[in-house]
Amino acid sequence: MTDWIDIAALVDVPRRGARMIKTALGCVAVFRTAQDEVFALDNACPHKAGPLADGIVHGKSVTCPLHNWVISLETGEAQGADEGRVATYPARVDGGRILLDRTFLQARSAA
Repeated sequence: MTDWIDIAALVDVPRRGARMIKTALGCVAVFRTAQDEVFALDNACPHKAGPLADGIVHGKSVTCPLHNWVISLETGEAQGADEGRVATYPARVDGGRILLDRTFLQARSAA
């Protein structure tokens, strides 16, 4: 059974933007696409830990603000010639609210 945590209203995250959520085990970046899809990833780029929540969201990707690595919001994988991956977490919208899966958040390693 999935235990969802209500973290914010969808309108609290701008389209093609993100917000950083602090947890006891580190920070999670929550992204909203232009089509109102939501994704949750660790907030540290696999290259040099750039803050992904401060990156540029385009399509279903985010570009790290430090060194322009492009990360897939769906898989957490670096795109193009870059190699690396960040953890992703189940996220969904229900009734205009963004929900994260508590089980996956609790299973993550400390940052």
